Amino acid sequence: MIASAPRRQGISYRTRRRMGPHPVWRVRKSRALYRPLRPERTAFYQIFEHRFDRYVGVYEERFEHHYGPLRPAVPRAVEEFLACGRLLGGFARLRCPSCRREHLLAFSCRTRNLCPSCQAKRGALLAEKLTEEILLPVAHRHWVLTIPCVLRGLFERERRLLGLLSRSAYGAIRRGFAAETDDPQALPGVVASVQTFGSFANFHPHIHALVSGGTWRREGGFSPVPFPDTRLVEELFRRLLLIGLHEAERLSEEFLLSLLSWRRSGFSVHAGEPLPPGEPRLERLARYLARPPHAFSQVEIDSEDRVHLRTPPHPRTGETEIVFDPIDFVHAVVGQVPDRGQHLVRYYGVHSNRSRKIWRRRITEEEDRRSPGPHRRFEWAEPRESSLPPNEAGTPAPTSHRASWARLLKKIFEVDPLLCPQRKVPLQLVSVITEPEVVDKILAHRKRAGAENRALFRQRAPPQESDPARRKEHQPIV
Repeated sequence: MIASAPRRQGISYRTRRRMGPHPVWRVRKSRALYRPLRPERTAFYQIFEHRFDRYVGVYEERFEHHYGPLRPAVPRAVEEFLACGRLLGGFARLRCPSCRREHLLAFSCRTRNLCPSCQAKRGALLAEKLTEEILLPVAHRHWVLTIPCVLRGLFERERRLLGLLSRSAYGAIRRGFAAETDDPQALPGVVASVQTFGSFANFHPHIHALVSGGTWRREGGFSPVPFPDTRLVEELFRRLLLIGLHEAERLSEEFLLSLLSWRRSGFSVHAGEPLPPGEPRLERLARYLARPPHAFSQVEIDSEDRVHLRTPPHPRTGETEIVFDPIDFVHAVVGQVPDRGQHLVRYYGVHSNRSRKIWRRRITEEEDRRSPGPHRRFEWAEPRESSLPPNEAGTPAPTSHRASWARLLKKIFEVDPLLCPQRKVPLQLVSVITEPEVVDKILAHRKRAGAENRALFRQRAPPQESDPARRKEHQPIV
C-alpha cells in the first residue's frame, strides 16, 4: 500500500523543489475536462468544405491526364470526413445521473489517411494491439524501405501494386535473415505498414516495418540476428520489386535492365536500434506506423487564399513551409486516401494470422518446460470490458474485444470524456440519434433553450509534447 503524500501546506517553495514530485502526485487522476476539437473551425476542414466541389469539377481538366480518373474512394471519404465530429450527422445522448444535465457526443468518420483525429486513433489502436497481442517477447527493430522517384508515379496510378511493394519488402528481409542464420526455412516476425506520403505533401510510397531481431526455426528455438546486413536486404528488395513489376507487365525488359544497371539504385533500407520487449518507445514506434499524413495544426490559410503547410526543415533549402493553391492542396491530400478494402498494415512470418497461434503455443510450451508452473506468459488477451456507461435501466454495456474510444482518450490525453464536467460522475448513455429529422429537432431545441455547454464544447488547442527528446523522436523520417 502506498503511503499518502505529505501535505503541501507549510512547505516552502525551495523545500518542495528539492523534494521533487511525489509518486502519488504523479499518478493522481487528472482533473482536466474533455473538450472535443471542433473540426469545422480548423483551416484543414474549411478547405475541403469550400473547395472540394470545385476540385471535382476541374479534376478532369487538370489532373486526369496524368493521374487517371478520380477514384470512387475519394468522394466517399471526403463526405464522411465533413460529417466527422459534427452534431448534424448524429450523436449519442449522455446524461448525468446526479445533475440530470445532458451532453451530446458526435460520431467520428473513421476514414483512413484523411481525418487526422481518426487516423491518430487508428494508430493508437494498432500500437496497443501490437504490444499486447502480436509482438513476441524479443527485441524488434524499426525498418524503413524506400524506392526511387522514377517508380512512384506507377504506384500512384495503380494502387493495387502497393501489395507487391509490401510483399517484396518482406521477402527481402526474410531472405536476408536466412542468409545470416544459414536456415532458409526460418521465419522472422514482420509487421509492415504501407505509407504513401512523405513529409512534404508528396506521394512517396514506402514501407515502415517492425521486424523481430532474429528468426524462429521450424523445429523450435530462436536465432538472433544482432547485426542485420541492410545492404544485402536492399539489393534483394530492389531485385524482387523490379522483377515483380516486370512479371506484372508494368516494366519493359529494357527498362528493367536499365534500372538494374544503375550504380546508385535509388532504393534504400534502414534498420534502427533494437528495442527490447516492454520498452515504452516500442509502443510509440508502433503508433508511428499508422500516423496521419498531416495534423490540423500544420495547415493555415492566409489573406490571399493560399494554403501554408508547415513541414520539417527541407534537407536542401532548410525551408519549413510549403505554399499551395487550395485545389492543389486538396489533390495532394486526397491522393493519400487508400482504395476501399485495401490493407495498409500487413503481418508476415511469425506475426501472420496463420502462424501466430502456432508459435505462441510453441513458445508457451517451451517456457513451461523450462519453468513449470501455472503462470503462462502468452495467453490470448481476455475480452476487454466496454468503457461505455450503463443505460438508464442500469444494464451494463456489452463487452468488446477492441479498445474503446473513451479508454484511449484517458490513456493518451489523461482525460475522461464520460465524466460529468460539474459533478465528476460517470455519464449514462440515453440513446443514439441518427435520424436527420430527430437530429434537427433536438439541435434546434437546444439552441433555443441555450443548453449548449460552452465549457465542455469549447475549442481546444492540439496537445504539445513536453519532452524535447520525444519531440525529436516523433519527427517524420521521410
